[in-house]
Amino acid sequence: MKVPFYCMRPRVLSGVQPSGNLHIGNYLGALKNWARIQYDYESFFCIVDLHAITVYQDPGELRAKIRETAGVFIAAGIDPKHSAVFVQSSVPGHVELSWMLTCVTPVGWLERMTQYKDKAAKQESVGDGLLQYPVLMAADILLYQAALVPVGEDQAQHLELTRDIAQRFNSLYGETFVMPATGLPAVGARVMGLDDPTRKMSKSETGAGHAVALLDPPAVIRKKIMRATTDSNPAVNVANAGPGVLNLLGIHQAFTGWGDEAMKAHFEGMRYGDLKKEVAEAVATGLEPLQRRYREITSEPGYLDGILRESAERANAVANTTVRTVKERMGLYAAP
Repeated sequence: MKVPFYCMRPRVLSGVQPSGNLHIGNYLGALKNWARIQYDYESFFCIVDLHAITVYQDPGELRAKIRETAGVFIAAGIDPKHSAVFVQSSVPGHVELSWMLTCVTPVGWLERMTQYKDKAAKQESVGDGLLQYPVLMAADILLYQAALVPVGEDQAQHLELTRDIAQRFNSLYGETFVMPATGLPAVGARVMGLDDPTRKMSKSETGAGHAVALLDPPAVIRKKIMRATTDSNPAVNVANAGPGVLNLLGIHQAFTGWGDEAMKAHFEGMRYGDLKKEVAEAVATGLEPLQRRYREITSEPGYLDGILRESAERANAVANTTVRTVKERMGLYAAP
């Protein structure tokens, strides 16, 4: 597909809400993958604060979490000299493009979204922001003409809607948007809750034993993993392991890089207490460089703010080009 302002180097775009605590599921399923692929693309990684306010956020806590999330991005290996690490609300094009895309998106498409239906069913009333959330996500992606969007499986439906919106816009106004593809890591893409291994580890869960946060001290990491749910077997039986044991084995494998055969040979027949100790040690050791780098980043005055400011300038330069083109295609006024 020929797009007039498509960049010569493909772009990658992804983001995380600055709410709750980033945990090992976010690291293994997203951040680690971003750091690995960033040099293959023109990379944009966003703290999506506008998505966070679809539900009430304490303003002071939100500001602190925005900075914490940005710091964790960089500590996890995102290189600000190469990749733009920026805050969504610092780039006005996200909201501007979202409105223009809203005007070409049928309400029925949004009402069919699984996450909207699930959340709406649990509330007496919902804000319009919850319904429009997928359009804003589409704007996030299409604003940068992203060729790749590395997201988790729970966002696959939103990616498909983004492609539908882009295709609809292109059919109405001419070829404008690149069709984004998804990208998922092979290992560690789906880490389950330590307290309930049948449910994905989530930032929104408040239980103390649910997730290992990326900034948890080693003692807290060990305490949480030692309390993790296993199964009724007395020891590891890989062929018949319950979801809790499989989750622990998967976490260990993702942090150590061991192959399947090495995992089976080492852990087969191991008592659960010993399994948990080894998993806890692998996690604590694996997170130590990230935590050390985070402390360095946040202790240097002005460093993080400088990165966010410079990255927003880079993001705005791309976003403004897209917004101007979309305005021209739709017949809106685009100042010369």
